[in-house]
Amino acid sequence: MKKIIFLMAVSALFFSCDQNKELTAQEIIDKAIEKAGGDKYNNAEISFKFRDAEYKSTRKGGEFQLERFITDSTGAEFHDVLNNEGFTRYHQDSVVTLNDSMKTVYSNSVNSVHYFVQLPYGLNDAAVNKKLLGKDSIRDREYYEVQVTFEDTEEVTDHEDVYLYWVDTENFTIDYMAYSFKINDGGVRFRKAYNPHTVGGIRFVDYENYKADDLDIPLEELDEKYEARELELLSVIENENIEVKL
Repeated sequence: MKKIIFLMAVSALFFSCDQNKELTAQEIIDKAIEKAGGDKYNNAEISFKFRDAEYKSTRKGGEFQLERFITDSTGAEFHDVLNNEGFTRYHQDSVVTLNDSMKTVYSNSVNSVHYFVQLPYGLNDAAVNKKLLGKDSIRDREYYEVQVTFEDTEEVTDHEDVYLYWVDTENFTIDYMAYSFKINDGGVRFRKAYNPHTVGGIRFVDYENYKADDLDIPLEELDEKYEARELELLSVIENENIEVKL
C-alpha cells in the first residue's frame, strides 16, 4: 500500500512539474501552428479575395506557389506567380519583362498578403528567429510575447523588420500582433485579430490595423497603448471567399 501511495505521489510530482514547465518560443509557435491547422497547411490549396485582387496558394510538401490575379487602373489583367523558382508576372499568358527592383516589389507584395492570411504558418521557416520576451495580459487574458526577426538572406528582403506576436497561454491562438518596418520611411503597426473562423480545418482571422506615431516605441509596449486607446485605427483587413482544398 505504501509503495502504491509513493508511486502516486511521484507521478503527481512529475505531472505537476510538467504542467509548470516554461515553454520555449519554438514550442509556443509549434502549438500555435498546430492549433491553427498544423499539417493541413503543407498540402493545401487556399484561395481568397483581398481588396480588389484574387489570391491562391498551393503547397505540396516543400513545393509552393503563391499567386495573385489583379486588374490595374487601365483594365489590364495580370497574373503574378511566386514559387520555388522565383517570381514571374504574366499579362495575357505572356511573360512581362521586369527589372530586379520591380520583381522584388511585386514579389514582396504577393508574399506579404499570403503571409498574413496564413499566420501562424510560416513562422517555422528557416530564416525565422524566435525569442520569448515573457508574458503579459491584454483585456484580462494572459499572453506569451514572442518576438520574430529574420536572417539576412537573398530570399528575405525585409530582414530588418521586427514582429511581435501575442499568443494566448491557454488556447495558443495569436490574438494580437505588432511589427516595425523600414521601407517607405518606416512605420509601426499593431493588429487585433477578430472574426476567427475555420475553413477546411484551417483557422483564419480578420484584423483591425492600428498605427503608432512613435517609430521608436518598443513593440511590447503597443498592447498598453492599444488598451489606452492611444493608437490610430488605419484600416480593417478582411479576406473574402476563402476556400480550402486538401
